[in-house]
Order: sequence, then C-alpha cells, then structure tokens
Amino acid sequence: EVNLVESGGGLVQPGGSLRPSCAASGSIFSDYHMSWARQRPGKGLEWVAGLYVSSAEYYHESVRGRFTISRDNAKNTLYLQMNNLKPGDTAVYYCARGPPFSGGPRGQGTQVTVSS
Repeated sequence: EVNLVESGGGLVQPGGSLRPSCAASGSIFSDYHMSWARQRPGKGLEWVAGLYVSSAEYYHESVRGRFTISRDNAKNTLYLQMNNLKPGDTAVYYCARGPPFSGGPRGQGTQVTVSS
C-alpha cells in the first residue's frame, strides 16, 4: 500500500514561487509514473503535471512554462516547482501515483494560496 504525503504549500504573493514536495513510501517509487493534480475552489480535479518513468513530462496548458515537475528517486520524493504564481493557481495540490488522468492513489493535499 502506497503512502503519499505532500508538504510545502503556503501563502505567496502573485509572481512568487513555491516548491511543494511529496514523500512516497510503501512501493518502489522509481517504478511508477507520478503526477500532480489540483482542485481550485468550487472546481473539479485538474491534472497539472505528470512525470513518466521514461522522463517524458506532461503539463496543463495553464501552467506550461511556469511549473516544473521533478523527482528524486533516492529520496522517494516528487516535487513541483511553481514560478510566477497567479491568483488562479490557488488550490489544494495533490500528488498521485500514476500518470495524469488515472485513478491512482493520492495524498491528502497541500494548500497553495496566491494573494496580495
């Protein structure tokens, strides 16, 4: 059974940066594609980034060029570098095991709030 724990969210001003991380345990981390999804207030789940075992990457068009997904297999940790944040990026961010749009297990989420 996999356990995913996100951290590193917070309050940031527009134009700022954050780097949430996701610590994984309970499975061989390097064997799996991994993803980040978010849920904005009043909206459904939105897949924002994916990192495949092949190192191929996926980004939602709204974050492409601003967000970068990465992983450290030695630390069993997934990251999401978020730059030039906008108020529309305010959401709970979840990491998930599996590619984007899959039904894999997710963590409990970390809140990101972009506001002046």
